[in-house]
Amino acid sequence: MESSLSYASSGEASSTDPIADAIALLRPRTVIDPALRAGGTWALRFEAFSHVKIGGVVRGESWLTLDGHEPVLLREGDFYLLADTPSYVLSSRATPQAVPAQPLWDAAVDGVARIGHEAEEDTYLCGGYFSFDEPNAPMLLDVLPHLVHVRAGDPRNRLLSSLTDLLSAEIESRSVGRDLVLDHLVQILFVQVLRAHAEQTDRPAGWLGALNDGGIGVALRAMHADVAHRWTLQELAGLSHMSRSAFAASFKDQVGTTPVEYLIQWRMSLARDALRRDRRSISELALAIGYESESAFSTAFRRVVGTSPRQFRDSAHQFRPHRQSSSDPRRG
Repeated sequence: MESSLSYASSGEASSTDPIADAIALLRPRTVIDPALRAGGTWALRFEAFSHVKIGGVVRGESWLTLDGHEPVLLREGDFYLLADTPSYVLSSRATPQAVPAQPLWDAAVDGVARIGHEAEEDTYLCGGYFSFDEPNAPMLLDVLPHLVHVRAGDPRNRLLSSLTDLLSAEIESRSVGRDLVLDHLVQILFVQVLRAHAEQTDRPAGWLGALNDGGIGVALRAMHADVAHRWTLQELAGLSHMSRSAFAASFKDQVGTTPVEYLIQWRMSLARDALRRDRRSISELALAIGYESESAFSTAFRRVVGTSPRQFRDSAHQFRPHRQSSSDPRRG
């Protein structure tokens, strides 16, 4: 099942919430995996996936081993998010020999894949995956580690646990509207895991981690709320109650780039989406995202994207009817 979050392709920021803006711009396509009920000794290998997978342990526990990394034990109530991840194994024991997951997934009945006898099942996992519009996918993938692990004991996990109960019940339900409910539940899980990750003490690099900073986060939200404004370093520093030099240094340290460059990159992300989807003129788009002229916008766009806005639009429209979504993560 695939669907997209709604987003008005206006080329303008939709809110003061950068996470909501980014996810909407990525236009995630959601696919629900079969639930896994397993007993005994088992190990499944999943192929590398360039976007995002998300899962939770409803009952029991499972080892998660990313290629090139140490095994991680997932306990009952834990959640995991895999971003731009290498091949990995889910298993009952750490680093055993694994069989491909695809044949088991293909044999799922009523949304459930089973290993071993039903009476022996002691592990229950559920989840799904997201693929994003390729041009803007790096805005999220570049600031996420391969693995985000939210533990059951984390106080931020209470809502996630409730959502998992709903998700597991819907996966095995045949009720009317099941697919729609599953789609929205996995999207909510995705946002909740991102929130939990952004709030962790060992803050990740990039804008996602900076959102909870009382100074830098305010500036980020302001830029998203009014992307067309001619923001100056002095204005942004004032909103953050910092001097210009302190703000510039803190922003670069937390976000990984300068305030001006961040704003340019966000504007170009909006522009790429708008050029692929709406019919307004390039000069109108330029004004909507903060450029005084089409030429100024075109110069910035070419510097960031490597082609002119007109060439980008023509290419997107030429290939759009044949465009395929990202490959199935179970097939690599």
